[in-house]
This record gives sequence, structure tokens and C-alpha cells, in this order.
Amino acid sequence: MPDELTAVRTPDAFPARVVARLERTTVAVKDGQVAGFVTVTADEVEQVFVDGGHRGGGVATLLLDEAERQVATAGHVEAFLVVAVGNARARRFYERQGWADAGPVDYPAETAGDSTMTVVVRRYVKRVHR
Repeated sequence: MPDELTAVRTPDAFPARVVARLERTTVAVKDGQVAGFVTVTADEVEQVFVDGGHRGGGVATLLLDEAERQVATAGHVEAFLVVAVGNARARRFYERQGWADAGPVDYPAETAGDSTMTVVVRRYVKRVHR
């Protein structure tokens, strides 16, 4: 993420962002610990996060599969997500999962409250099935 966005997404801003997304978030628990989560909004896979200690164990694949299922169940035929331009690891993961890079887009990233900041990201898309 750009330094300007990282600067405003502080730990103090985190609780408000989380509370607003709780109803749309699925949490993965492994061995009694939160291993990761995914948040879906309409046809967008908005957040995918796996704790560093659980990476490489299939948690991300399970969360992404669940997100795709939720998008399809909501009646959409295509899901999308955005990835920071420099996040090569995530981009490779999504491509292995069948997502296609649809190119760069300007994305309105939430900063604080109702404020947004436009950031250039890569948009990934995937057809989903019910």
C-alpha cells in the first residue's frame, strides 16, 4: 500500500473499520486460534488476510473459496478483488487460484470514517458458479 494510506490506517482507526465489516466477514480458526479472515461486499472480495503463522497451510485457499461461494450465492456471476501493485506474492496466489489480472484501476480506499483515498491497484476477476 502507498505510504500515504498506511499513515492513516493506524491501529486507532482499526476498530471502526472492523465493526463496520463484521457481518460480511468469515473467520478461519485453526487449533483454537484465528488463522485468518475474508470480507465480502456484494461482488467484491474486499479483504483476505492470513496470519503469518498460518501461511502455507491452505487457510487462504479455504477463505477464498468461501468468498467465491458467497459472491455466487448473492447472485453475481463474477467476483473481483484488488491487489496492491507491488504485492507479487498475493498476485501469484490469486493467479494460481484461477483469478485473472484485469489491469490497473484507481480504487477508492477507505482511510478514516467516510473518507477515501484513490490508490492505483491491480483488479483481479473470476467467474463464480452457484
